[in-house]
Amino acid sequence: MDAEALAKEALSAVSGSSTTEELDDARVKYLGRKSELKQALREVRDRETGMALNAARERIEEAVASRQAELEGAELERSLTEERIDITLPGEGRRRGHLHLITQVRREVEDIFLGMGYEVVEGREVETTRYLFDALNMPPTHPTRSPLNTFYLNGDIVLRSETSPSQIHTMESRQPPIYMVSLGRCYRRDTADPTHYPIFHQVEGLAVDKNLTLADLKGTLQHLLRSLFGEDRETRIATHFFPFTEPSIEAYVSCFLCDGSGCRVCKQSGWIEIGGAGMVDPNVFEFVGYDPEEVSGFAFGWGLERIAMFRHGLPDLRALWQNDLRLLEQF
Repeated sequence: MDAEALAKEALSAVSGSSTTEELDDARVKYLGRKSELKQALREVRDRETGMALNAARERIEEAVASRQAELEGAELERSLTEERIDITLPGEGRRRGHLHLITQVRREVEDIFLGMGYEVVEGREVETTRYLFDALNMPPTHPTRSPLNTFYLNGDIVLRSETSPSQIHTMESRQPPIYMVSLGRCYRRDTADPTHYPIFHQVEGLAVDKNLTLADLKGTLQHLLRSLFGEDRETRIATHFFPFTEPSIEAYVSCFLCDGSGCRVCKQSGWIEIGGAGMVDPNVFEFVGYDPEEVSGFAFGWGLERIAMFRHGLPDLRALWQNDLRLLEQF
């Protein structure tokens, strides 16, 4: 191979390139892996030929780099002189994301209780049956313990079906007075319908001090209901039963969809349950080493999805889990 002739041919092609695309084609032709020069370098057998071919390769590479800089500089100069931007034209707006509706409700509930002097405690989503059932005074025959209702991971390890275990952890770690709330995801083997879903969010509250009564609980819940739903929404407190509270109550608000006349969402009752509450059972206090003769307390657990439904008139909480931007961007 005549290295000098090949170099002259390549240098002529490089200098004749008028765009970076043409220059890249010339580089591939004369310096690429399948080029004549690279093939000759692989087959070289003597020192003189190798030196000549390498010298030609270096000359071509230098020429390519020099021409590349010239062409890029010319293109930049042309762009700066010819292109114009009208800064008076309106810009292209960028859509900004925002917090999910459930996160908004969660932060609002946290702010309400922080304003009353409560602390926010992070709970564990993976729990043991000791803290989810035994500590909460649930007997071995309680239906919540069944695998038909609770997600068991391994032996006595479960996904929490409510945020109540955070109350037990908090009481075990300190002495009264305690005023705390815990918010987070819970899991139950519920059939999805307009007011139920296997994954949901709950706010759990606990107050333990001397001389707390059911009146203190009722006042706390009414303050929360008025803060969330306004003064116009009717509320109702009714007796109920929970293993970990005695006495136990449930809080209701008038149905937002039918305004109390009865519909499928409120199951024709005119009322929708927000959640349960009650005075802490003495057995729960004894489990954590508190003296039920010295202290008293109340606890409650409410669903955040239901709060969001009632606040904004959503007929089906399943819509909150479908990630439909047409719905979510409204809040």
